[in-house]
Amino acid sequence: MDLENLFLLRQSTRDYSEKKVNDEDLKEICRLAAFAPSAINQQPYNLYAINGEKAKSFTKYIQKDGANSWADSVPAYIIIEARKPTVIERGERRISNEEFIQNDVGILSAYIVLAAENAGLQTCIIGLRDEDGIADFLDLPHGTNFPLIIAVGYKKDGYPVREKKRRPAAETLKIIK
Repeated sequence: MDLENLFLLRQSTRDYSEKKVNDEDLKEICRLAAFAPSAINQQPYNLYAINGEKAKSFTKYIQKDGANSWADSVPAYIIIEARKPTVIERGERRISNEEFIQNDVGILSAYIVLAAENAGLQTCIIGLRDEDGIADFLDLPHGTNFPLIIAVGYKKDGYPVREKKRRPAAETLKIIK
């Protein structure tokens, strides 16, 4: 698939078919996403792919206060855990990735959703979540940070590809010479 077509097809899908997601597809999406750049190449995240019945029991952690009711049909999730910041010493210089972790997670999520779309799977990036509930689900300590959850599955038959409504490049781009 050419890059522009991939960008035009990828959208936040909120109506999934009952078709199961293959574990191998989830592994490949995460493998490809690992090519995402990160500050000082620290890759400050861990990924957890939840599939099948476990995904169904996970859904409640992204449905706080009645939100995301559409997620009941999601067959799989990729959870991004943000790791603690690290400091690298380069000679006399100490470099921390702390202020870049959220940027790195955002870039990673873009790689995940594009890799999924390229594999014929649709996604929705979810920010609303119960982090303590997710930590319990994954048997991790409370206080673990899960900045983004990505729903993964096949769109329901007939789910439309929406037209991309974006500001023209002339409004968003300034070339400075």
